[in-house]
Amino acid sequence: MTMRILAISGSLRAGSSNATLLQAAAMIAPKGVDIVAYDGIGALPHFNPDLDEGAPPEIVRKLRAEVAGADALMISSPEYAHGVPGTLKNALDWLVGGVEINGKPVALVNASARATYAQAALQETLSVMGARVIARTISLDGRKNLDAQAMVNDPEISSALRSVIQDLR
Repeated sequence: MTMRILAISGSLRAGSSNATLLQAAAMIAPKGVDIVAYDGIGALPHFNPDLDEGAPPEIVRKLRAEVAGADALMISSPEYAHGVPGTLKNALDWLVGGVEINGKPVALVNASARATYAQAALQETLSVMGARVIARTISLDGRKNLDAQAMVNDPEISSALRSVIQDLR
């Protein structure tokens, strides 16, 4: 049976090191593990409980279905002004009232050793939502413009990603 890991980047920036880290994880995933990127985070409407009465917006329904259908999640996010990017927090807010994350393993990987506030905030939010959180920092500090293949080829980065995937299994 194949394990499905939903990968969510907290960055909308083209060339985001956090999104690239998730791409590298997908490239090194062992047989029996599929890491699939969720790419709808920027299109989600601002969270509003009034929009969630009855049938939620279709894109929210799809997000919930993707999370529910995953065996685990892997989230990689930058830190902005000591916080979680608004787009990622918004996506999590749409999941708060449901059971999609409850009991599910969620790996928080982070590309910067300096992003401790966002990592701690995500860990707190996800724990309150019932996730089993695995937090790791895979420091890319000092390594500029690495593409996914360069991350796969880097022994330190690829080893750390393999460890995270193993922890999710």
